[in-house]
Amino acid sequence: MKRALERAEEIAALGMGAVDVSGIPPRRLAELSRYGVDGKTSLLRRHSDARRLATLLATTVYLTSRAVDDALDLLEVLIATKLLAKAERESAKEKLKTLPRVERASAKLATAFQVVFDTTSEQVDTDTGEIAPPKVESLEAMWAAVEQVVPRNELAAAIAALFELTPPLDSDADEAWRAMLVGRFGTVRPFLKLLVTVVDFDATPEGEAVLGALLSLPELMGRKKVGPAEMDTGLLTGSWRRLVLSAPHLEPGTVDWKAYTFCVLEQLHRMLRSKQVFARNSSKWGDPRAKLLAGEAWQQARPTVLASLNLPGEAGGHLAARAALLDGTYREVAGRVPDNAQIVFDDDGRLHFAALEPEPEPASLLDLRAAVNAMLPRVDLPEVLLEVFSWTGADAAFTSVTGGEARLKDLNVTIAALLVAHGCNVGYTPVMGGADALKHGRLSHVDQTYLRPATYRAANATLIDHQASIGLAQTWGGGLVASVDGMRFVVPVPSVYARPNPKYFGRRGGATWLNMINDQAAGLGGKVVVGTPRDSLYVLDVLYDRDGGKRPEMIVTDTASYSDIVFGLLTLAGFAYAPQLADLPDQKMWRIDRSADYGAFQDAARGRVDLARIERHWEDILRIIGSIHTGAVRAYDVIRMLSRDGRPTPLGDAIAHYGRIAKTLHILRLADEPGYRRQIRCRPTSRKAATPWPGRFSTAGPDSFTSATRTAWRIRSAPWAWSSTRSC
Repeated sequence: MKRALERAEEIAALGMGAVDVSGIPPRRLAELSRYGVDGKTSLLRRHSDARRLATLLATTVYLTSRAVDDALDLLEVLIATKLLAKAERESAKEKLKTLPRVERASAKLATAFQVVFDTTSEQVDTDTGEIAPPKVESLEAMWAAVEQVVPRNELAAAIAALFELTPPLDSDADEAWRAMLVGRFGTVRPFLKLLVTVVDFDATPEGEAVLGALLSLPELMGRKKVGPAEMDTGLLTGSWRRLVLSAPHLEPGTVDWKAYTFCVLEQLHRMLRSKQVFARNSSKWGDPRAKLLAGEAWQQARPTVLASLNLPGEAGGHLAARAALLDGTYREVAGRVPDNAQIVFDDDGRLHFAALEPEPEPASLLDLRAAVNAMLPRVDLPEVLLEVFSWTGADAAFTSVTGGEARLKDLNVTIAALLVAHGCNVGYTPVMGGADALKHGRLSHVDQTYLRPATYRAANATLIDHQASIGLAQTWGGGLVASVDGMRFVVPVPSVYARPNPKYFGRRGGATWLNMINDQAAGLGGKVVVGTPRDSLYVLDVLYDRDGGKRPEMIVTDTASYSDIVFGLLTLAGFAYAPQLADLPDQKMWRIDRSADYGAFQDAARGRVDLARIERHWEDILRIIGSIHTGAVRAYDVIRMLSRDGRPTPLGDAIAHYGRIAKTLHILRLADEPGYRRQIRCRPTSRKAATPWPGRFSTAGPDSFTSATRTAWRIRSAPWAWSSTRSC
């Protein structure tokens, strides 16, 4: 962590972060910076002074913010996995070790107090109701009865053990691991001063107290005595108050500033994730509010955005139409409930769906499948890539970063070899050969010069267009339905881009490849995300960053992508959102008119959408979706900004209310149309069948990991185009 901050400090000292590059197209700036980072020295020397200077500027500007991004990524990993999570795990282990002693001591106390209650309380005959006096009349007699079952010395030892092993009554569940965390101050001591010096932190009003406390930490470090007046005691919530102000080793009038440091870091971690504290000199951890369209920029973009998304400038008429649609749909579906054998309502009015029976496969389909499989020859993967290149010209999309138009001899062979090397995660050695196109120097040169995100996207766009032209793919669908889901991969090397999750990765870390595939079996786009976050945080980003193809109209996801805010944002963006709802009986359906009678749905429709709340925030809602639609801000950052500690902000709540209308319409359609429900269930299955599983990645950096995952996906797209054409 210290080295990462020192690297950021060294790059920032060049002063390029203050240069205004807003007039340069972001894509061009990114291409130049990547060329400056990855390009060979011999290639850079060939350029003119102006080109070299531009490349140097782009690279330095990129590295200035990227170094801070990397440092804060590492800080997030350090706090989440090495400090908080590790302290919780070790605290749980310690509790398990002491559990036998706690159980024995508790059993003795319970037995003794049962005797106390039995001997000192009045006895009531349950048959006659008669009340008898207590069995004992004196304290000595009670103790005699107690000592017959638990000796007094054992009882005293049990009480002492419980005081030793259990937290005080006014404690909370976090005190044990927080106390253990304080003992790891040596982990954070080396970088605290650098952190507040190198990273240009700022905060929203809600985060100002935490930011102020963070900036004051260096002044407290190393001092023997720190008083409570020198810190913000308002941040001491729960068990932190006891650990900071009342630790046993403290002298009167002093506080434990090490515990206070971890209290501040824990809250900093939470507020960095919710963007209430942000870094002005970082792109990833910056303030998304500053990127939202505002003022003149929003007024100029507003008409175009509203026309593109078919949204009105005033909410009244639009919301009235949505309310009428919801009301009418309720009544139509409720009228068909008596004839609908697919749904039932339990005693609490909750909605249940009957299981969908699998459709039998006709004999003709089995014969066709066998015939198609017999027609497909067994070929090596490079041969498939080269043949697909010959049909589609996708290899022509891989152009030199230098801008030169000259093509190397047998460049398609080198590109195919590199795609296999990256996609199968095997490196250069297995694809090297005696031909000039397969020698190490040639592979390395083409890898650095021709393979980059922009050319991957262009090549995939070519594959998508070709796939859409195949008759069989057109029979599968029109390209207007897409599913988005995540695949989990183990990253077995230490990396800030991997997170632990025992369910998916065992004892190692991993990442998620979130991708989108349409109903023509073409991969439209994808994104590598850290660890296993909720897919819903990234769905919109994947949709707006697709490589090519038609804009999908319906988006199918699993339950991990569901939230009312995401429903609202996707609906506002013009998509029909269709997630699977595994916990349907627990889902609340929503209405607008409290007095409306919706028949069988009367109890299920127990939530009320507040149209007035939506209308109050309508202009801000339009600005949010307009900023996402124009690419001014990532949807991920907006969704995190709209929620704080799991609760939506007032604006987030208004968007959630808007989304609840679409959510309820989706549930009603699921209840009324078994074919729609089957379509929703089948899309993720077909997506997974068409998605690669490259297995364990050993790449540690974000670019190499993204490159390997994207390449594996492109390779998988090529055989789909190949097999689809062969089948026709």
